[in-house]
Amino acid sequence: MDKFIIKGGKSLFGSVKVGGAKNASLALIPSALLTSGVSKLYNTPGLNDVYTMLKLVRHLGADAQFENDVVTIDTTGVAVLEAPYEHVKKMRASVYVLGPLLARYGYAKVSLPGGCAWGPRPINLHIEGLKKLGAQIDLVDGYIVAKAKKLQGNRINFDVPSVGATGNLLMAAVLAQGETILNNAAMEPEITNLAELLIKMGARIEGVGTPILHITGVDDLQSANIETIPDRIEAGTLLVAGAITGGKVTVESSNPLHIYSVIAKMEESGVTITYGDRSVTVDATGIRPEGVNVTTGPFPGYPTDMQAQWIAYMATANGVSTVTDTIYRDRFTHVPELSRLGADIEVKDNSAVVRGNNKLSGAKVMSTDLRASASLILAGLAAQGTTEVLRIYHLDRGYQNLELKLGALGADIERVPGTEY
Repeated sequence: MDKFIIKGGKSLFGSVKVGGAKNASLALIPSALLTSGVSKLYNTPGLNDVYTMLKLVRHLGADAQFENDVVTIDTTGVAVLEAPYEHVKKMRASVYVLGPLLARYGYAKVSLPGGCAWGPRPINLHIEGLKKLGAQIDLVDGYIVAKAKKLQGNRINFDVPSVGATGNLLMAAVLAQGETILNNAAMEPEITNLAELLIKMGARIEGVGTPILHITGVDDLQSANIETIPDRIEAGTLLVAGAITGGKVTVESSNPLHIYSVIAKMEESGVTITYGDRSVTVDATGIRPEGVNVTTGPFPGYPTDMQAQWIAYMATANGVSTVTDTIYRDRFTHVPELSRLGADIEVKDNSAVVRGNNKLSGAKVMSTDLRASASLILAGLAAQGTTEVLRIYHLDRGYQNLELKLGALGADIERVPGTEY
């Protein structure tokens, strides 16, 4: 397992380009299963989660190639309708194959998903929604077994606007007979990206980008191509890297509207934010940030995937701030590790109270999940001395070459390979 060695205390300056969105790619790839033909997905990031999804669709019989940033998927050979545990255990998003397989073939057998070690992420919204579309679903030996001669449109109301359930049911509903309404649907940009691809395939979807999606089912779809949106979480992480080190960083190929909630909070902390055509610049030179409270929420609220990074940032700020996660209430495994670097943080229920401290010191820390890894790296960049971040395989699930991007901005960060970490 690789680790990062970071010599902190250096301000970051320069420009950096973000890659395609991981969470969008994980929905776009299985959507190809709804068609028979060749689809191309541009601006796809080279991440471990993407490779895992490609292995899964290959197991199902698709021919999936990945060259440069283009994924080419030929689904004419799909013949296997089972996603086994050995493929699905690595990543929760693997459940995205459930809706497309069931809608097109009338059957799917998908292992219950795995993924990060923190917190429950129940898939009951997926299952109950598919039942409303007429599927017979049984849980057998750790597998979801779904059957339906033909899915039937229906009204589905989500208790919470789940991104995963919205994506899965959207893919299922486009081939269902009749009309489907998804109420309280997720509005995340990744869902909009998926809907845009489905419309290119011939799906009839209204209300894209709103909490009410109206789908009129069609008999079949055609393969199509699309560009994956930029990764808003990578963009936010890199902006915080500039701010936490007191530097000036421009994030290229990003959509400011996708991260406006993060940008607004950064401005509130005292840094200067400016916008380009497809870029955002943070200028924190000569500034120590002020503590700013954050509460996570569904888009367009503050993203839960930026919660850990914000806590690291607030650990260097003036004053006391509170970070509350309403999406995943127990997503604070990074806090004990940040404390090893000198952060003063107290967790109670689903909130972290952060007492700012500009004297973080390097230490050996261990990442426990994807976004926790990012928070530890950010804190290490700001800390005096040397920080070792272990188990960065979590990071490689969602950030492509982060150490190279940070290094290009002036960070002293090195990836050290090995098996003893």
